[in-house]
Amino acid sequence: MTVNTTSARDTETLDRVIIRFAGDSGDGMQLVGDRFTELSAAFGNDLATLPNFPAEIRAPAGTIAGVSSFQVHISDHDIVTPGDAPNVLVAMNPAALKANLRDMVPGTTLLVNVDTFDTRNLDKAGYESNPLRDHSLDAYTVFEVPMTSITVEATGPLGVKPRDAERSKNFFALGLICWMYSRPTQGVAEWIEKRFTGKQQVLDANLAAFKAGYAFGETAELFDHPFEVLPAKLPPGTYRNVTGNVALAYGLIAASLQAKLPLLYSSYPITPASDILHELSKHKNFGIKTLQAEDEIAAAGVAIGAAFAGSLGVTATSGPGVDLKSEAMGLAISLELPMVLVDVQRGGPSTGLPTKTEQADLLLAMYGRHGEAPLPIVAAKSPADCFDAAFEAVRIALKYRTPVMLLTDGYLANGAEPWVLPDVDALPDISVPFATKPNHGDAFWPYLRDADTLARPWAIPGTPGLMHRVGGLEKEEGTGNVSYEPENHERMVHIRAQKIAGIARDIPPVDHDPDPGADVLVLSWGSVWGVAESAVSRIRARGRRIGRAHLRHLNPFPADLGDVLRSYRMIVVPEMNLGQLSKLVRADFLVDARSITKMQGLPFGAAELEQKILEMMD
Repeated sequence: MTVNTTSARDTETLDRVIIRFAGDSGDGMQLVGDRFTELSAAFGNDLATLPNFPAEIRAPAGTIAGVSSFQVHISDHDIVTPGDAPNVLVAMNPAALKANLRDMVPGTTLLVNVDTFDTRNLDKAGYESNPLRDHSLDAYTVFEVPMTSITVEATGPLGVKPRDAERSKNFFALGLICWMYSRPTQGVAEWIEKRFTGKQQVLDANLAAFKAGYAFGETAELFDHPFEVLPAKLPPGTYRNVTGNVALAYGLIAASLQAKLPLLYSSYPITPASDILHELSKHKNFGIKTLQAEDEIAAAGVAIGAAFAGSLGVTATSGPGVDLKSEAMGLAISLELPMVLVDVQRGGPSTGLPTKTEQADLLLAMYGRHGEAPLPIVAAKSPADCFDAAFEAVRIALKYRTPVMLLTDGYLANGAEPWVLPDVDALPDISVPFATKPNHGDAFWPYLRDADTLARPWAIPGTPGLMHRVGGLEKEEGTGNVSYEPENHERMVHIRAQKIAGIARDIPPVDHDPDPGADVLVLSWGSVWGVAESAVSRIRARGRRIGRAHLRHLNPFPADLGDVLRSYRMIVVPEMNLGQLSKLVRADFLVDARSITKMQGLPFGAAELEQKILEMMD
């Protein structure tokens, strides 16, 4: 971390810093982490975040299982990952310290709430002795701050009971961090006043705790001086902070408007996809209709029905929900109707790790239906990119009359970064015409195809003269009548496959960053993009030659992918699964694709991935 000392306010200027807030799931770590992120975004820093939630809804307080954390990486330059190891850990109790200490590098800073390090909490966290007294933390810079007792003292004159006052200690921690890193405080004060309107005592307590934390940093002699991270020099534009789920919702709205179609979104609540429903439900002014269905199967059926009726049908879920929707997706493929299924991947199988991230649904997306049932697969690479990926998924679905699978994951869904607002006027028109008249003499044939795309006509039910049959039974090519003829079935299977394969002519070439003389290529997909790019940059800084490529379209693959892969001796594929993309590229292109896998519910670190790639290269 580069440090430049400045004389103004005796403040040290850093080029970047990684801060992690950690405490019980009821301590409000996600809340204050999000507030610090918003402050930094408004200040102009580039940033990336990594929220980490307990897998249990109500894990026992004070235990390792109940620890919640929020990591934010802020910088004065462009960054693409939330950082590997925190420079500062704010630990609200012993469990938070123990759960996160393994990620801290010697010499980094620990800010601990010393009030919670009593015998009871130490026992809950599994400590045999107090780490603040047994010299086990001597390798770190430790600041013992009585966050709870100062918060109680600061809120006492307001008439707040001590037990209620303790709930505001997260805002004390936020105030202290805002002082340490020279964050403007007005935004937090305004947010507290807005968030807790109508709950005057809670509002006053949180505001008092926040001010007490800031004042503690300014007046206590624990700290020599504050730090600052200057605004980043980013391309011009209007920016806002955005999470992946929100960006995806906005991408669906934009696609609906550019397609000139009403959007009907149906889903069943599931972590980590539920926020898409929450966000879309706020935008009825754009004609958005949202439905919380009674189960995953119903949600998929509603989306198919919306597509049949001439709307943009979308449903979203996570891996367990995709399992349940698989029969409905087969129906949508048979009907050849445009719809989008969003899979926000999480740890599996079954309930698995509901709050942790994973990339293990690629083969499910590719093959998770009975029969020959191909569909296009699009994957987002960053929280902000979820907007573009959603727009692209809708474009393909409409143009080719097919359901499309859009893959994100828990890290992208909950992570945040600055997003430059797109020029809405520059977004392409992706509208497609509805059938309005017979297309075969006086008859309407629902499976008479476009010569270029092989898409069938889309006729809204009730259009005069365009009565047609839909259902899951095999259709006769052209007429759409039910057909059990062997030759017709084989012909329809081939046509549906050819339609999806033909999309390769309509997508960009591989995102390929070659390095002259390199014979090793790092091939990534989805959220591994940022850390792969960072790891490759580090390897090149060592003087080593290495290429990098990233895939947004996973079915079909870009038309030039085979040529790119065959130009390297070895392909290294980092994935948060056991090697699913590597299996696909080995099978399709007969190349030496080797996996780097991670299945811990957390993304790769850049240094971690760099080391593993170097070991393979050597």
